[in-house]
Amino acid sequence: MPALAPYRRLFARPGTAAFTLAGLLGRLSLSMTGVSLVVLLAERRGSYALAGTVGAAGLITGAVGMPMIGRLVDRFGQSKVTVPAALYNVVPLCALLLCVRTGAPDWTLYACWAAGAAAPNLGGMARARWAHLLRDEPDALHLANSFEQVLDELCFMAGPVLGMVLCTTVAPEAGLLAAGGLGATGALLFAAQRRTEPPLAARPAGGRHGSPLRVPVLRVLTLTFLSTGMVFGALDLTTVAYADALGHRPVAGGLLALVAAGSCVAGLVFGTLRPGGPAGTRFLRGVAAMAGLLLLPLAAGLGGAGLALLGVALFTAGAGTAPTMVTGMTLLQEMLPRRQLNEGMAVAVSGILVGISGGSALAGALAEHAGPGTGYWIPAGAAALALLIALAGRRHLVAPADGAAPADGAAPVDGAAPAGKPERLVSGAR
Repeated sequence: MPALAPYRRLFARPGTAAFTLAGLLGRLSLSMTGVSLVVLLAERRGSYALAGTVGAAGLITGAVGMPMIGRLVDRFGQSKVTVPAALYNVVPLCALLLCVRTGAPDWTLYACWAAGAAAPNLGGMARARWAHLLRDEPDALHLANSFEQVLDELCFMAGPVLGMVLCTTVAPEAGLLAAGGLGATGALLFAAQRRTEPPLAARPAGGRHGSPLRVPVLRVLTLTFLSTGMVFGALDLTTVAYADALGHRPVAGGLLALVAAGSCVAGLVFGTLRPGGPAGTRFLRGVAAMAGLLLLPLAAGLGGAGLALLGVALFTAGAGTAPTMVTGMTLLQEMLPRRQLNEGMAVAVSGILVGISGGSALAGALAEHAGPGTGYWIPAGAAALALLIALAGRRHLVAPADGAAPADGAAPVDGAAPAGKPERLVSGAR
């Protein structure tokens, strides 16, 4: 298709297809775990509330561990950190399956799922590779960021369906087993792609640096992404519970795939458009569109419109997420110091994880005590909160005029405009 020609040109660079496909496997694993955990615990323990809170425990510890992994990646390199992290994460997943199988107390499920806090952020590392390879081509970087978001959505379109099929046709444990295998394999293959790995950035004198949260835009984006994560977590669990209440639980994976499909289509189109105006302004527009479109599933759920119309509403609502996420990641790449790019993106993703945990827990509790469709109030309200946060911090959503990241000397503080050219990268620092 002619419309996809710009995307094909991205992969003319050697090694880009290899790290992209490897990262795709790892991200497919991540998209399978949420629905697989819900189905497993709902089937084996008979409680959506337990499924929601166990998932929340893992997401909270992951939100703490991911920035730590990001800092290690910035300091030692992607491959040296990804391999041990990927191998470690297989252990707590297998332990949780064993505890469920043997009927261990509920607290063991929390402990096992919370222990998996060292998952490498393959999406962030892939974006860091693109940011390095396309550092002098802002239009191409916009296209690459859009493509990465499309890959995320493809994973979250296929992952829930695959997880649901495995859990309902093979065994309740099959979804998590497959997710663990895919995650480890994808991470190890990604780490093996050394020629596209970004070189380590020069570190300040003394080897110490402050938190990337000193950059105001990261604080605004993290809080906005936290609310956006609540949208994702509540939407997933509410949709599964809604379909189950109507006697069509296997359809839930397809409904969740429609959300990702809407975002995927929007991301493909958005990537081919030449960015117009400041990224901060585009980000505000994206959040506003997301908030407005999420009123559609709420109306369909409360109105008892049925699964077909709910699917249409979910697809349309999903179209508001991709432009928001693409532009948010572009802002981070423009304004974070290069030596803290992986850590900063991990902090932003951690905000999403915390939000998912909160949204999942709230939606799980509401599914136990309220009628079908009531839970759609949570994603609609969370999207409105994301818009309010973005509006409150809009003065910080201003990137440098030349699109360059701040200099390595220091991150900008409140009220200070970032200055300087991108820091020099030390290719031999590994």
